[in-house]
Amino acid sequence: MENINIILNNKEYKQALEKLSEYERNREFCNHTIEHFMDVSRIAYIMVLEEKLNVSKEVIYAIGLLHDIGRVKQYEEGIHHDIASVEMSKEILKETSFTDEEINIILNGIANHRKESDNKLEEIIYKADKLSRQCFNCKAEKECYWSSEKKNFKITY
Repeated sequence: MENINIILNNKEYKQALEKLSEYERNREFCNHTIEHFMDVSRIAYIMVLEEKLNVSKEVIYAIGLLHDIGRVKQYEEGIHHDIASVEMSKEILKETSFTDEEINIILNGIANHRKESDNKLEEIIYKADKLSRQCFNCKAEKECYWSSEKKNFKITY
């Protein structure tokens, strides 16, 4: 998991996590913390193993760790976080030893994590993002704008 540790120790990544924590300090709804990023990564990894997809653990974790990092730019500049996450990730991934093909898979997974997809990995990332949310334990669940179909009311992974 060398590349994952490079991401976790990247200066820009660490600063973005700190800013996200500050921006969402008083947020009632789901926060975008390292815990959320790790939950998405772990759930996606389990799903990839179950589906027997040939995708490396590091690629999956990279997508999970980076998929919402652009929320900082969404708060600061109004840029949709999926687009901003891709742009920020391009810079962060330069420090890693991922191949160009792996980087392309990572960036596509990040770019498409907010919508259902015909691409199996991207669909898994979308589902893992939703399954990571503990709507069944959320104090603000009734005020949440997510539809009841989108909310996670059970433990699957």
